[in-house]
Amino acid sequence: MTTAGLTVSGFLDVLASDSPTPGGGAVAGVVAGVAAALIAMVGRLTVGKEEFSDVAERMQVLIAEGDAARGTFLALADRDAHAFDGVMAAFKMPKGTDEEKRERSAAIQAGYLDAATVPMEIARKAVALMELALEVTATGNPAAASDGWSGAGCAYAAVLCAMANVEINAAAIKDEGARAALVDEVTSVRSRAEQLLREGQTAFQMRIS
Repeated sequence: MTTAGLTVSGFLDVLASDSPTPGGGAVAGVVAGVAAALIAMVGRLTVGKEEFSDVAERMQVLIAEGDAARGTFLALADRDAHAFDGVMAAFKMPKGTDEEKRERSAAIQAGYLDAATVPMEIARKAVALMELALEVTATGNPAAASDGWSGAGCAYAAVLCAMANVEINAAAIKDEGARAALVDEVTSVRSRAEQLLREGQTAFQMRIS
């Protein structure tokens, strides 16, 4: 069953089981989906109100982007779980001959690369989501500023969870170039996420002051 097809309780039950998947990467996707929903919520609480007519058109755009992102992140949560399933399947491949060992080793490395690439995509998209959350916090209905800021916080948490999964899988990648590229992007994404978190905190405080 897909993540989107589970109840909240059902997802948490699967997450709490002894199965390695879904894990932290899938959680990153789900939490980012929550952030996207909060962005759309603030937008909908803003449009249709005369005092916010100057931002109504932009809020409609943010609503659409938040709604679309919600589905994207839930799909990425499933992709993350399946990616690591590929790593585990590779470890179960036969290794009785030299050829089998080579094929198994190649499959393991391909699996680790995929398992690092998917959460990297989640982190990348979650940072972009933080920018939208910052915007709705700063310009949306001030009565919903806490929801916009909560969206930014959820997106930031998604970034952290996703990057942890990038780093743990990247550590097992033998291709130095591929590993270095992932590590470098993690550093860049983390820096941007931290900057946006600070800006979001400032925007929220300004809306409630």
